[in-house]
Amino acid sequence: MGQHFLNDPIAALKIVNSLTLDSRYKNILEIGPGTGVLTKHLADMPNHPFKCIDLDKESIDFLNQEYPALKDNIIYGDVLKKDVTDFFDEPFAIIGNFPYNISSQILFKILENKEVIPEMVGMFQLEVAERVCSKEGSRVYGILSVLLQAYYDIEMLFEVPPKSFNPPPKVTSAVIRMIRNDEREIKTDLPFLKQVVKAGFNQRRKKLRNALSAFLVGRNEATIPYLDLRAEALSYQQFDELAYRLSLKKI
Repeated sequence: MGQHFLNDPIAALKIVNSLTLDSRYKNILEIGPGTGVLTKHLADMPNHPFKCIDLDKESIDFLNQEYPALKDNIIYGDVLKKDVTDFFDEPFAIIGNFPYNISSQILFKILENKEVIPEMVGMFQLEVAERVCSKEGSRVYGILSVLLQAYYDIEMLFEVPPKSFNPPPKVTSAVIRMIRNDEREIKTDLPFLKQVVKAGFNQRRKKLRNALSAFLVGRNEATIPYLDLRAEALSYQQFDELAYRLSLKKI
């Protein structure tokens, strides 16, 4: 299922300790617990209700046997197909050594549920972690970079070598932390911002005037900023301003 099981106890404890336990949440959801190397630490956290979800039936069976007290909180299922608001009645943090083949989808899922997810600490392929953390002008800067940075403060915490996993992946991994920034004012609603950002990066070699041509029909282009730039040159603030202008009624 694309999972590389973390078997380094020092790295596991370091990941769990990277949760800030922000006052905005008490609950914690672990995605892809596998053999429970993070689970055993999370289950011992006082005052922080905990659940975990995995699509691997063998992992679920193992965890139920290893941690019988957690039985009602060990969920067999696909987190991408679940309504995450069903897990808890209050905001919650997400943590996990995410399967690499769905890690980007997990990030989009977090983004879509940002109102109830104030924090995420997760393990990713280094390449994905770098993309999420990259700033405008970087060759790896892209859709995830812009959309996640619009709502979260993101930090690369540390790298984890292949030898820390079983089986060892062919790539280095990295842990990042995302903390929702509630003071950030984004003027554009997420669905429309996502449309504009995706259109811009889908033709990233073209200037935005060309990449966003479908949005410019009948518009006075003089009122729309940044059209002579390419998508990779715009910060999340500039993309928000661009999308906001495009969202206004045509004059």
